[in-house]
Amino acid sequence: MTRLACIDIGTVTARLAVADVEDGRVVRLAKHSEICNLGQDVDATGRLDEGAMARVLACVRGYVESARDAGAVAACCTLTSAARDAENSSVLGAELDALGLDPLIIPGQVEGALTFLGVTRDFRGQNVLVADNGGGSTELACGRTNDDGTLDLRFVRSIDVGCRRVTEKFLSPVGPDAADDVARAHEFAAAAFGPAVREGGLLAAGVEGAGADAPATLAVTGGTVTSLVAVQKELEPYDPARVHLATLSRDDLERLEGRLAALTVEGRAALPGLMAKRAPVILGGVVAVLELMRQTGFSQLTVSESDLLFGLAVAAETTLRGVESPVGWGPTMRVLR
Repeated sequence: MTRLACIDIGTVTARLAVADVEDGRVVRLAKHSEICNLGQDVDATGRLDEGAMARVLACVRGYVESARDAGAVAACCTLTSAARDAENSSVLGAELDALGLDPLIIPGQVEGALTFLGVTRDFRGQNVLVADNGGGSTELACGRTNDDGTLDLRFVRSIDVGCRRVTEKFLSPVGPDAADDVARAHEFAAAAFGPAVREGGLLAAGVEGAGADAPATLAVTGGTVTSLVAVQKELEPYDPARVHLATLSRDDLERLEGRLAALTVEGRAALPGLMAKRAPVILGGVVAVLELMRQTGFSQLTVSESDLLFGLAVAAETTLRGVESPVGWGPTMRVLR
């Protein structure tokens, strides 16, 4: 059994997973996350903010030490939407390299495939649409994981619709939000998701126009949906066991959207179950997920805690063994000393 550290730096959150992996199976995985907001103003400026990079570096420095203390023998580090969009990502990359990591800015296709690998461990043999709703983008992946663990992944696409991007384009930094602004945000998300839904055949099974291999389940991961479950259940403290595989209906999201839009950001931060640092972008996340449900025709989604980090751990372990990962991609590993 190999103990690995996987660090993923997203647009909103930087996360660490310390995983015990054996022969391509994750036996145990412990996650930690911190909202660093790397994507602050990236949509407007095309550059990573110096303060945002400093927050990320301070967080990751602690993650590296935690990984060593936990006995991880090697680490990998990935960056996603904000780093893909920013022209000065190499500055952050050099600082991460100095911490003993080999930072990789991964394409949206790889991000979506890794998330699919992680999420569908709970849905083997089923046609599933997996959505990873992040800060700058939403990765859509559709297909199935077979009983033997191999993937039949027929469609992967990264769409530039995420909670921070939607917020910075259309919504108030302090709230509450006018109905017209929320409607404009929905129009933006619909215009982005619609073509991918049509091209990928992502309509829900049973919906008029759906194909024979249409997905029967919509599984969504990311801080928006986990936070919404926590708000609904008033989870204080957060309990991943009560969030993983919980369901949210389209009606639930519509009610939550209306409730959040009517509050100031300060009022949202006071809601039981919602992290204060997520309050500024939670409405943008609801808009994105709700519009995806409308475009695909799903009336319900299932929330998953088995996200990109889970898939990344599997890909990392197979890379160390010199075996091709289930997604055909593996990260560069650095030995932790």
